[in-house]
Amino acid sequence: MSAGDTDNMFLRINDLKKSFGRDEGRVEVLKGIDLSVEKGSICVLLGPSGSGKSTLLNIIGGIDRADSGEIIIDGDRMGQMNEKKLTRYRRKHLGYIFQMYNLIPNLTVRENIEVGAYLSGSPLDVDELLHTLGLYDHRSKLPNQLSGGQQQRTAIGRAIVKNPDILLCDEPTGALDYQTSREILHLIETVNQKYGNTVIMVTHNEAIGGMADMVVRMRDGRIRDQRRNASRIPAAELEW
Repeated sequence: MSAGDTDNMFLRINDLKKSFGRDEGRVEVLKGIDLSVEKGSICVLLGPSGSGKSTLLNIIGGIDRADSGEIIIDGDRMGQMNEKKLTRYRRKHLGYIFQMYNLIPNLTVRENIEVGAYLSGSPLDVDELLHTLGLYDHRSKLPNQLSGGQQQRTAIGRAIVKNPDILLCDEPTGALDYQTSREILHLIETVNQKYGNTVIMVTHNEAIGGMADMVVRMRDGRIRDQRRNASRIPAAELEW
């Protein structure tokens, strides 16, 4: 990718560095990350535990701060935002899907999703989204009445109802069985195609890279390789 191409990128990361600890206990987790991601694409971050991929995702999401370097999302420089602006930015522009569902136990499926809608000035239609998620018939159930896959679908609904620019997924299938994992990946793919959100997904599962537009391999706090897939494998056809 040429330098000129990066000017048109929705997300740009320049020389990002992050350490934890101090003095002799200081550990460099990110050692100068450069990455550019196109709007509406799916980018998969691959790597073993300790490679820095989840730390990178948390910094993109404004959950953590980098020591140095910069992140530019659609022209906005995150490093120049104070805490109040950063909180507002997270609410408006970012959606999060984690391995743990973090649903509110005394709220129904519909109400859990509506929690996300309240954070947006232009939320998606909740009924339409419930149909897209395959949850319309379960909309009045509480989380403890759902399967793991249905709980993850609800968590995806809560994240996507805001209509975020970027959907950040940290091991979204890590707690699920094989068939349910493929269903959840297919759903993320469907959301990407239907609503045009940029998806950045962290995983250690090599096969999931097949559904991405771009695959980034990380190891020891550095990007070791990044490539664009000539064509995406449909999530429903992924095997591992």
